[in-house]
Amino acid sequence: MEQEKLNLKDGDSCNVVGGTHKGKSGTIRDINTSKTGNITITVVQQNGERFKTLGRNVEVQKKIK
Repeated sequence: MEQEKLNLKDGDSCNVVGGTHKGKSGTIRDINTSKTGNITITVVQQNGERFKTLGRNVEVQKKIK
């Protein structure tokens, strides 16, 4: 339910706007919901580096058509 509210989809580009990885960007991969109800995602940067962050800390970039 929360995932729909945040509009997070596998493959979307995002910017991290809060938390430890603030300022980084990449592609959303592996969206999960923890036992406590928090949405966690793996973000893959363009250089291949991966990191995990909370869904509330990311902002999905709008696609330009």
